[in-house]
Amino acid sequence: MRKRCALLLTMIAMLPVTSELAAQLRPEVAGAQAAVVADHPLAAAAGLDVLRRGGNAMDAAITMAAVLAVVRPHMNGIGGDAFVLYRDGRNGKLYGLNGSGRAGRLAQPQVFRDRGLTAVPDTGVLSVTIPGAVRAWSDALRRFGTFGLAAALEPAIRYAEDGFPVTPKLAADIEADRAQLMRDSHMREAFLVRDHAPAIGSLLRQQDLARTLRTIADQGADVLYAGPLAARLANFAVSEGALFTLEDLAAHSSTWQEPLVSNYRDLKVVALPPNSQGVALLMQLNAADLLDVRSLRYNSAAYIHTLVEVKKRVFALRDRYVSDPALTEVPLDRLLSRDQAREIAQAVQAGLTDHAGSQPRGGSGDTVLLCVVDQNGNAVALIQSLYASFGSGRMVPETGIVLHNRGALFSLDPQHVNVVAPGKRTYHTLAPGMVLRGDNSLMMVFGSPGSDGQTQTMMQVLNNIYLFGMTPQLAVDAPRYRSYPDGTLLLDAGVPEDVRAELARRGHTVRVQPTPSAELGGAQVILVTPSGVKWIGADHRREAYGAAY
Repeated sequence: MRKRCALLLTMIAMLPVTSELAAQLRPEVAGAQAAVVADHPLAAAAGLDVLRRGGNAMDAAITMAAVLAVVRPHMNGIGGDAFVLYRDGRNGKLYGLNGSGRAGRLAQPQVFRDRGLTAVPDTGVLSVTIPGAVRAWSDALRRFGTFGLAAALEPAIRYAEDGFPVTPKLAADIEADRAQLMRDSHMREAFLVRDHAPAIGSLLRQQDLARTLRTIADQGADVLYAGPLAARLANFAVSEGALFTLEDLAAHSSTWQEPLVSNYRDLKVVALPPNSQGVALLMQLNAADLLDVRSLRYNSAAYIHTLVEVKKRVFALRDRYVSDPALTEVPLDRLLSRDQAREIAQAVQAGLTDHAGSQPRGGSGDTVLLCVVDQNGNAVALIQSLYASFGSGRMVPETGIVLHNRGALFSLDPQHVNVVAPGKRTYHTLAPGMVLRGDNSLMMVFGSPGSDGQTQTMMQVLNNIYLFGMTPQLAVDAPRYRSYPDGTLLLDAGVPEDVRAELARRGHTVRVQPTPSAELGGAQVILVTPSGVKWIGADHRREAYGAAY
């Protein structure tokens, strides 16, 4: 314990703790029994209540996911996708659930070209694929939950019917998207008051969404895929010129997958397989392991430069190979091999210039994450998204369903691994994670929103805890970076000026983020100590909040 405390104090002393950073540091939260963390305080509170009432980690996770669909309406919802990582506390088995939707049967590159398009639009109904989140919620509960879907949806229904307080963050986000909301009369009515964001502290009610959620609670998930709600969704889509039909909705299913596991020093890091970009996290860690990044010192110019150069090469491979494994061969054995890691590490050491190729379009990403570890050691990391803020910018009339725009990541190039095709799942940025110790005991559940920044943030947070001895909250609060495909390197203001100057000298186009920003992610962590204590990290850059008992 003395060694641990000494290491922690040393790491804190190494941090460039400016007055701004000191003001951002959050209190440590931990509990002996169970813990939750989510992208909104109301979601975390709902999850903790489920655990206190005897529910398990999956019951709490889906309850939180549904609440997030109401209180973070621009980032996720029942019109979007979801991915789940689950660890069974009884036997340590790992499970992955792919709740991403597929392209409709009409989705062919030529269809877009016939409409005068050279790329899949970023907004509108042509960017919409089948929403998979609700089916994933139902499937996850059916296999591992105890409460059932109706009970899990009840808090979300209450917040949609009765309203929830508009925070400064939500008001600012809605106002930033006001022009988009004005273009869809149903979204305008749902989210704007006199054509502006609702006032901070006012109650945002979503009566149409409440009725939809109650219908799903009463009739089950099938109602959204083959029942009256499905018919309403499909009729709207077809009338607007979308490329999916009622038959596509009825054919949709989630997919249970075996998670990927890769060694990082004496740990085992767990991620979802393609079409998730989880493989990119493992590839970055594999190369970093060979480069001994711990010796480069926390957030030194050499450390950041090395990890960014690793990321560039990994992302080039990711973009070349990661897509729907049901329709595309993804060489996972090769990508996760020691030989591949060695090639990347040697290229970084040689100083070769290499770029990430045709990275998918997308900015900061609009996504929510939650993590749960219950009193029996069951653990969940769940991530869900509309992709862009308010997704496609289209709402199904009289349902409150905002449709995502994940199809915007498809390519129209027939030679591209991610070319659009009927029934195909697009490449996905969503990538929740877990970390196991060498004896397969659970060490950590974690993840971050942030589109292409997700795996970059996750790697930094893991290193902060594992290599540099930080507590979970300090690891999440600490200054970090995000590398963009155009060569821009975004840095938190807490990264010292001499480090910024050295990174610029090494060829990076440095941009400093002066205030906490979701552009640098929204990391969440539950660290489980060997004694069983659940220790939380919740990111101040978003509205993340954790609770434990």
